[in-house]
Amino acid sequence: MSSDATGVHRLEDVVDLGKFLQARRARVNPAEVGLPDNDRRRVPGLRREELALLAGVSVDYYTRLEQGRAKRPSEQVLDAVARALRLDETTRAHLHRLAGNVRLGPRRIGAKVRPSLETMLAAVEHFPALIMNHRQDVLASNRLARLLYGGFGWDLECGPNFVRMLFDEDTHPFFPDWETVCAPEAVAQLRKMSALFPDDPELVALIGGLSVEHRYFAELWARAEVMDCNIGTVRFDHPMVGPFELYKDQFRVADGSGQMLVTLTAAPGTDGYEKLALLGAGG
Repeated sequence: MSSDATGVHRLEDVVDLGKFLQARRARVNPAEVGLPDNDRRRVPGLRREELALLAGVSVDYYTRLEQGRAKRPSEQVLDAVARALRLDETTRAHLHRLAGNVRLGPRRIGAKVRPSLETMLAAVEHFPALIMNHRQDVLASNRLARLLYGGFGWDLECGPNFVRMLFDEDTHPFFPDWETVCAPEAVAQLRKMSALFPDDPELVALIGGLSVEHRYFAELWARAEVMDCNIGTVRFDHPMVGPFELYKDQFRVADGSGQMLVTLTAAPGTDGYEKLALLGAGG
């Protein structure tokens, strides 16, 4: 992505179809799709003509698609390009959104937490839980979440951005999988939200600022990965109770607000369960 003099990326760069296609094309190994991979290639990945051949479209049309000169490509063409790029279902849907082939529902960006989420948050007592928006701003949190992340020096009550805190170098040691899981998933979620909320200048400013401030964020953004990350595990190395692992679940409400409840749980009798109990007792 390019940026202006302030280092903030322009909105069109964040949701640009051509830049996304170029980034994904560069990630396809020619040998994996039956094409020769020799030392004469000047850039990684597939050439435009090779991608066009695999997708069954003309080189001229695919070139216009990358250059933003192909107006409203058909679903069939986009699906063919997605197959050639070896995109999974989540990333294919992202491609369609960038091309304008998916009608987005109304988007209601706001800091006010949905009442039903507040009720669910209040009901979660024995496990950490947070409410975040599409930018991963922390809108609310329960006591155990504040104790968990407070050990890293994070103040969840001040309404911080989770991704910005995650990329603070002082917190990397607390996440054993920071480089391979935590950071890539956080950036991939922002990539998906950039297409769902294309008119949010705060999201654009967040992405631009993090790209300028953190080289690894810029590298991850350039990969053009798109993920839901609704379920998974998170490994912690907490300064108070040591290493443990928790299950992560994200419950996003379908009201167009982008808000979600995030819970971190562990089965009774596991090390994670016992470590959470120690945190709770000591807070």
